[in-house]
Amino acid sequence: MSSPKRYMVTSALPYANGPLHIGHVAGALLPADIYVRYLKAAGEEVLYVCGSDEHGAAITLRAKKEGVSPQEIVDRYHNLMKETTAKFGINFDLYDRTSTPEHHKSAQDFFLTLLEKGAFEVKSEEQFYDEQEQQFLADRYITGTCPKCSHDKAYGDQCENCGSALSPTDLIDPRSVLSGSKPVLKKTELWYLPMGDHEDWLRDYIEKGELNGKHHHEVKEWKRHVIGQCKSWIDSGLQSRAMTRDLDWGVPVPVEGAEGKVLYVWLDAPIGYISATKRWAEENGQDWEPWWKDEDTHLVHFIGKDNIVFHCLIFPILLKAHGGYNLPYNVPANEFMNLEGEKISTSRNWAVWLHEYLEEFPGHEDELRYVLTSIMPEQKDSEFTWNDYRDRVNNELADILGNFINRAVVLTHKYYEGHVPAPNELTDTDRAVLDLIAQTPVKVGELVRGYRFREAQLEAMNLARAGNKYLTEEEPWKVAKTDPERVKTIMYVCLQVTANLPFVLHPFLPNTSAKIAQALHLDHLKLKDAGQNLLAPGTAIDKTPILFTKVDEEVVAKQVQKLEDAKKASVTRQVAEAAPNIEFEQFAGLDLRVAEIIEAERVPKTKKLLKLKVNTGLDERTVVSGIAEHYAPEDVVGKKVCLLINLAPRKIRGVESQGMILMAEDAEGKLIFMSPQGGGAPGDKIS
Repeated sequence: MSSPKRYMVTSALPYANGPLHIGHVAGALLPADIYVRYLKAAGEEVLYVCGSDEHGAAITLRAKKEGVSPQEIVDRYHNLMKETTAKFGINFDLYDRTSTPEHHKSAQDFFLTLLEKGAFEVKSEEQFYDEQEQQFLADRYITGTCPKCSHDKAYGDQCENCGSALSPTDLIDPRSVLSGSKPVLKKTELWYLPMGDHEDWLRDYIEKGELNGKHHHEVKEWKRHVIGQCKSWIDSGLQSRAMTRDLDWGVPVPVEGAEGKVLYVWLDAPIGYISATKRWAEENGQDWEPWWKDEDTHLVHFIGKDNIVFHCLIFPILLKAHGGYNLPYNVPANEFMNLEGEKISTSRNWAVWLHEYLEEFPGHEDELRYVLTSIMPEQKDSEFTWNDYRDRVNNELADILGNFINRAVVLTHKYYEGHVPAPNELTDTDRAVLDLIAQTPVKVGELVRGYRFREAQLEAMNLARAGNKYLTEEEPWKVAKTDPERVKTIMYVCLQVTANLPFVLHPFLPNTSAKIAQALHLDHLKLKDAGQNLLAPGTAIDKTPILFTKVDEEVVAKQVQKLEDAKKASVTRQVAEAAPNIEFEQFAGLDLRVAEIIEAERVPKTKKLLKLKVNTGLDERTVVSGIAEHYAPEDVVGKKVCLLINLAPRKIRGVESQGMILMAEDAEGKLIFMSPQGGGAPGDKIS
């Protein structure tokens, strides 16, 4: 495929049931913003859209819990996310939302075209139904125990503990979130996407970069974990997926007799990219279709790894089945960002919320951009810590970048009244620095276009490091006493480095770059001008403001304590909130016994699971328990435990588990055994 005329860029639509945190930023927003800022600075034609994903069960759950309408929930968080991303400097061409009439029409029209082309199959299927609430349950309305890691708060579509994709019927002991009762299976009619019919062309598209027998994209440019996850799904055999749901909040299915059904998020949300493009085009007097239908437009989705299947398999099937649309040219999905040794958890408030950061650190947007880019989870999970934030701001931004620019400008004002001196004869050391100036924009550009943003930022910062090292070693303040002509050359070289920094750093540190360019009167120049000597001798420059202030220990301690307080409050809240009442007959059906662990070993290729052999007094059986992060195998042998013995057997990571060990979670989040007191023997009944 030839070089593109334009780039259509999207970030995954954040879900409008809560504020944004640093995981959202590092996963899909910041990498897209860096990419778009660079392309636009390089003169490329780019459109960047995003918006709030405002439908789905989680929103209705939050609305029900707060006693408000779903519209109130999405209005609140859409406005917050739109304001927050604008303050942080995510430079969307349009930030839209999926609850608008225009989006509803786009999604319904898309669905109807697919329907006319025979893209769906209508099937009657048994789905969970809450008899108390008299309604079918969306996946997020069902919780239970994960069959893969034994986490007891998994949802019907995903376990947030181990990340496994699930179906509601996979859950052990499923419960309705609405009433707490055990749901029943009841037939309903839904529209399904037969994904298995598309395996052959999807395999060529993912593994070879081919589409309809033609070259579509360079596979080598796709991240390995993206291809690997897609290949795993295809190799396992793609199953039909429902594209509608029984729910009253969302885009209504535009078919007679489909009252009470909406388009599922897998169909609804990605069409939000298209409807946002249409709105942008209408507001700007443009044609939207070239952005999605011209073959020389590159469609690039920035997402987190939990959205890979949607953007690389499901959405491409929908686009191809509809006809006339480009398929994604690349989907550079990032892995997850963790926080202070744990997974980010919105339910436990274990997060650095973007709006709170902006309130507590006003004017320090670039510092967070820099740190998150430095640790961006491009190929594997990464971790944010406040100590690392402090060290990178202090040691890199303040001591290297800020220090170098400040010294270069201050010395220029001291020796030459703020005018660029004319250089004399250049040494090899001078030429090496000037050569680096020429090389840096090219290297940064190649890395950004290859979605390697950590390396690109490092390359840009290396120019500042080289300038700082050069200035420190040349010591113009000493040389001025013996060879003032040499000082002119030293300062000339330093100022050329300074002049190029705002252009190579602009995608990463836009606010800082603007301050530098303004002080040097270089606002009129473009990225194409970088890589050369930009300040002619005699040019007057202004003094630069202090670019970065250092972060002290008190700031770090305060933020860490804030997280710990949030964790304790979350645990307290979980303890305080009792589960919904159940009938005595439900409780009486549980057979709880004292059991003794007689053998223990880790389940291979897992971090959380132990395979236990237990003596129940009735027999010896195997139980898989998700306690390996809290106990070593040798620590649990001989322990007497409380065991639910009449739980239906379930295979967990290939091991059949015959029961469940009861555990409690203390205020620090550690699992502790519920052990019988007073010398209970295996087989003793607990009542």
